[in-house]
Amino acid sequence: MAIKFNVRTKGQPGVVGGGVKKFYAAIVTDGEATIDEIVKDIEKFSSLSEPDIRGVVVALENVIQNKLAEGKIVRLEKLGSLYPSLSSKGEGTEKEVTSNSIKEVRINYRPGDRLKKAINEAGFKKV
Repeated sequence: MAIKFNVRTKGQPGVVGGGVKKFYAAIVTDGEATIDEIVKDIEKFSSLSEPDIRGVVVALENVIQNKLAEGKIVRLEKLGSLYPSLSSKGEGTEKEVTSNSIKEVRINYRPGDRLKKAINEAGFKKV
């Protein structure tokens, strides 16, 4: 199956009126894959029942939440890694940097090699 894309026009950032416009490819998403659909697909490839798979998925979500809250990198082998990061205000001295300096906390994802390879080899279809 190929990844669908269309063409979008973008102007130059910071130029009044957009400056020279260029054309770019942009992915067109093709719906969503819900947990229900993913569970049913996993059920086809394993001897586990739907409730067992759903239980593992929910437990994995809970464990990942806890590990990220502990500040750990969560390595899911071939799936990739999740890790916490933050942005903060700049302060005048080291002593002034406190938890109040933190503006935003994020979860970053770094895909594994097999996922990167799969997406790169999927092919593309202009729509």
